[in-house]
Amino acid sequence: MSQDIEIRWGWLKVVYVYTIIAGVAFGLGTIVAPETMQTLFGWPDRDPITFGVTGVVYLAFALLSVVGLRSPLKIAPVLVLQLGYKVIWVVNVIVPLLILGPLPMHAILLVAIFGSFIIGDLIAIPFAYVFGEEPLPEAQPSLYHESEPAGSHTYTVA
Repeated sequence: MSQDIEIRWGWLKVVYVYTIIAGVAFGLGTIVAPETMQTLFGWPDRDPITFGVTGVVYLAFALLSVVGLRSPLKIAPVLVLQLGYKVIWVVNVIVPLLILGPLPMHAILLVAIFGSFIIGDLIAIPFAYVFGEEPLPEAQPSLYHESEPAGSHTYTVA
């Protein structure tokens, strides 16, 4: 039995690059200059341990996304994790806060950033591949090969 799986190579590359930029900026910022990040984004005082863990996680997403540029499908589950925790955060943290009243400005900025990631991940993640039963054998073109278009492609898995 064969199945067609659509892979949006260009979107995968965009999401990995976006994750690298945001992950390095927020990750290194919270690790190296937490006071600057708090001032810059208007974040309230935080526990340095929790703040540091957050920074390290963002930096880890960035580093894994560098690998994702080379092997987009192998690292796609990282994007699923990124999508999952951001959706869970919106539903379980932001929605209850919205019920209580308006969000502070620093929360609105994070909601906008997380929202852009959620949309990008939903478009880019090849869910049929990630959650499919059959592996996709060597169907991945190089993202840097000029003869390959950056748009969507459909591959047949036998």
